[in-house]
This record gives sequence, structure tokens and C-alpha cells, in this order.
Amino acid sequence: MKSIYQFSVGALIFLVLGSCGKGFLQRTPQSSLEESALTNKKGVNTLLIGVYGALDGQDFKDGDMLNLSGGSGYAVSPDNWIYGSVCGGEAHKGSDPGDAPAVLQIATFMGNATNGFFNDKWRVDYEGIRRCNFVLHVLANVTDMTDAEKKELAAEAKFLRGHFYFDLKKMFDKVPWIGEEDVSYSKLIVDQYKIPNDKDIWPLIEADFKFAAENLNEIQDVVGRANNWAAKAYLAKAYLYQKKYADAMPIFEDVIENGVTSKGERYELRPKFHDNFDAFTENNSEALFSIQYSANDGSGGTGNANQGQMLNYPYNGPFSCCGFYQPSQDLVNSYRTDNNGLPYLDDFNTHPVKNDMGVPDSVDFVPDAGNLDPRLDWTVGRRGIPFLDWGNHPGAAWVRNQQSAGPYAALKNVYMQSTQDKYYDGNGWAPGNAINYVLIRFSDVLLMAAECQAQVGSLDIAEEHVNTVRERAANPDGWVKKYIDPDHPMGGVTNVPAANYKVSEYANGAFAAQGKSYAIKAIQFERKLELALEGHRYFDLVRWGIAQTELNRYFAYEQTITTDVIGAVFASKHVRFPIPQRQIDLSVKNGQPTLVQNTGY
Repeated sequence: MKSIYQFSVGALIFLVLGSCGKGFLQRTPQSSLEESALTNKKGVNTLLIGVYGALDGQDFKDGDMLNLSGGSGYAVSPDNWIYGSVCGGEAHKGSDPGDAPAVLQIATFMGNATNGFFNDKWRVDYEGIRRCNFVLHVLANVTDMTDAEKKELAAEAKFLRGHFYFDLKKMFDKVPWIGEEDVSYSKLIVDQYKIPNDKDIWPLIEADFKFAAENLNEIQDVVGRANNWAAKAYLAKAYLYQKKYADAMPIFEDVIENGVTSKGERYELRPKFHDNFDAFTENNSEALFSIQYSANDGSGGTGNANQGQMLNYPYNGPFSCCGFYQPSQDLVNSYRTDNNGLPYLDDFNTHPVKNDMGVPDSVDFVPDAGNLDPRLDWTVGRRGIPFLDWGNHPGAAWVRNQQSAGPYAALKNVYMQSTQDKYYDGNGWAPGNAINYVLIRFSDVLLMAAECQAQVGSLDIAEEHVNTVRERAANPDGWVKKYIDPDHPMGGVTNVPAANYKVSEYANGAFAAQGKSYAIKAIQFERKLELALEGHRYFDLVRWGIAQTELNRYFAYEQTITTDVIGAVFASKHVRFPIPQRQIDLSVKNGQPTLVQNTGY
């Protein structure tokens, strides 16, 4: 099967969508002649590929990797590593405190509406929406497609539009809805910031996903294109975010019981956890919808590689950049398990995992010998433990500033040494790689379904879904193993676990025996363990209504270890990010802004 990104977009996309520099909202509209040249099956499909190309928010231009609004690519990474994981207490900004200070402001909730990263995020999502709307606008006049073909293509465009709006909604809450029926294409470019943000857009997001779920094909002949099951999962997720548990639950269960990938394979967990983060095993039975990346594909530069994570590799060593995105001690402690192989749901920080803070490389260090969930070492790089096939993590030698951001390194975004010739792209100033970002994977669906089941009182089914996830974690075949020869890590591994891994399922009937509140707490904690550093945590905490309590607890604990979060406070207004001031300024109409700022900013 072909990948959607292997199609040549060429000059046609550039002609229609233009370059994506800082002035893209003010571009002169394309002529009717140019638009009419696209009003056919080939033209509108090429435009749709341009929408998929906007999912990563990146644009390679003039020898540099920028985002679609002209700013830094990492500001708008679609995995939301800044907004979802760093702001969720899973990781520190990393590097030195003075490196990318705008990120540290956001991480400590000191960023205001003038922080340029918020404006970049806003503009990039609306660029994706603009492309979706133009596809729908052109599609209405296409005559060489059947009604069924047009409906399926419209469903893809609406699925992608739903994705972009979902991202904006969970980031900013109050955002304006711009649809293809609201404005002409020319006004879509010139006046998109003149529409007020005074309406709840959840019903419109639901409508896009419903249309997609009803009209997308189940099987796709191109890897990367969304199918109807991905749309169903996204629709259920939209219900979940609104606490419509009874609406979301049957859809999630349908995906679990009957869903198939675009290749026609049943959705199921892979035996090995790390298969979700290895370019060699991606687009597998666990991936409902992924942003496709490739490296060294002849496209020029790093245009198709994952550049949103360009900063997030260990400092020094074999990697060229840059020591950002360092997991927190709070996250690492969460992987401690008790003698029954279960997590400490309430007091995990009173059972801390040993670290090497302040221990020089020249001094021997023995890693923690206590019980640990094995997912820790596929998520976090820590001293003395194999870091994929790059060798044992050496500690401070790969950390830019321990005092500021701790001793750890992110791992899920790192490519393998053994396949770097194929999946690493070094054409940019910072590393790129071909590891897809999975927007929705099957374990996520299982845990969202578990949450819905628990909320409506079906605790046994909720427990079954959680245990399915934990059963995979308990599979020794998927654990990190010690090297045969640590000095030659690509020489293979032994059968000896790299740490004292102990993880078990919840005892049959534990959720029912201990009640709904216990079950929900266990499900929330399982999401932390399973989905760490994948950009979900902050948004989960907000929708659960526990962000203020959890993040202030996190700051109080973590500032005893690192200096970067000293003084950080999460206030009630921080359950949403500020509307970018630049967008409010641009929205002035008849002397008054049409965009209203979120409360408290």
C-alpha cells in the first residue's frame, strides 16, 4: 500500500495554497481561473493531500524548517508535547532555563496572551481548517466524480477539519467556527479573524465526525488516510470531553469489538509496547489514525520528517540536539509498583525511584532495584538502563542542566540506531525522524471506553479494559532487556530484564469491590502510565476537573528537585490557554474586537 505522503503534490498545491509565511492570512485570493483548474477529481484529491500535509504543522522553506505560520516547528508539534505533556507535569521544558524562554513561561503557567507560541498554534490549526474548507468549496463544483466519491472525499475533509477544531477547542475553548458554507474562498483568507468566538463549537465538531463516520470507507488503499473507524473513535472522544459518557460508550465498544484498520486488520494491542514508537513497526493494528512521517524520501530537506520533536533528544552523545523535554521525577515515580505489581495511586511520590541527580559520570551509579512498571524504560531514559540500542544511558553526560530540569531524557520520540540510515533525517539543523505520531491508538480507546463504563456504573467492563492494557505491559517479551555487551549495544540483548519489573492486572472484581471512585482513579492513573509523553495529560486533567489540585501538587513536589518550576502556580483560569492577543487585535471590526479573551487573561 502506498503512503499518502508518497504522492507528488508539486506545484499545484503551491499554486493554490501558496507559501505559508507570516502573512498567509493576508494573501491575495487566487484567481477564478486557477480555482477552475482544480475543479476535477485529480485537482480536488491533490488539495486533500495538502490538508493531510498540514497535520504536522510544518513547512520546509528557504533551507529551514518552520511551522505553517512561519515560526519554529516545535511550537506547533501535533503531539502537543509543550501544551499537553510539559504543562501536564509529565516533563520539564529541559535544556537551560534561558533556552526558548517562551516554553518555560507556558510550562509554569506564566505565559500570557502575547506569547508567540499561542499565536503560532492558533494560526497553524486555522491553516489546516482553511485547506479543509477549500477542498469542500472546490468539491461542490466537481463534475467528474460520482456522488459516492464526492461524499467520501467530503467525509475525509470533514474528519480532518474536526481534528483541527478539536485541537483548538481543547487548547483555547472559545474559538470561532469557519465553515465552507459561511464565506467564499476569498473571504476565507482575508476575513477569517472577523468571526466572533461566542458560540460553543462542540455540536459542529460532532457533526463533522458524524458525517465522516457515516461516509468514510472502512478500507483505504493508501496508508495514512482516515477510515470510518477512526472517525467513530474521534466522535466518541468528542462526547467524552463533554462528559456525554452514555453517548461515547457504545461507539468506543463498537470500535473495540468490530473495528478494523484501513488495511482490514482487527484493532488489537501489539505484543510489544515499543512497537508504537518504532518507525519499523508503525501503521500497525494499534494505530487508528497517525500523522505520517518519512525520512530521506527524496522530497528535499526534512519536509516530511517529524520536526515537531527536533529539540527533544538527549544532549551530546550521538544526538545533535538539544536536551529539551526531560521527564519529571513525578512521572518516573508513578511507575513504582507494590508487591502485588499494582501502582501506588495516591502516594507514589513517597516511594521515589532512585535517580542520579548530582552524581558525576565518573562515579558509579546503581539504578533503582525496587519494583517498577516496565513501561517506564520505554518512556524515560535513565542512567544505567538501555536507551533503545544506543547503549546504557550515561547520566549527566547526556543532560544539559540537571539542576534546572532533572536527570532524565524522553524516549518515545527517539529513532533506533540500527535503522537510522532509513528513519533518521539529518538534513535540518536539528534531528528529524520517520516515527509517526499516533493521534489515537487502541490502548487509548480501551482506556477511554473504561472511563465511560466506570462513569455509567459498569465497573467490571471498565476493569476488563484496564486489565487488557496492563496484560500487555506484563508481557516479558516486550520488556527492556540488558545488552549482551553494553559496549556494543547493537550486538543484541539477553533475556535478562534491565530492571526489577513487576506489573500485574487488577484482581477480578477489584473495581466493583472498591467502588466507582477507586475505579475512576485507577483508570486515570493508567492513562498516565500508558500514554505518558504523548501530549494527553494536561487535557485529561482539565476535563477531569482536577488540574488545579494535581498540578499544584506536582509543582510543590517537583520544585524540591529542580529549579525550573520554582514559583509556578496553576490558577483556575489556566484550564484553558489565552486567546492570542495578535488575533484579538486583528479581529477589530467597526472599532471593536470580535474575538473575546478567555476569563482571567
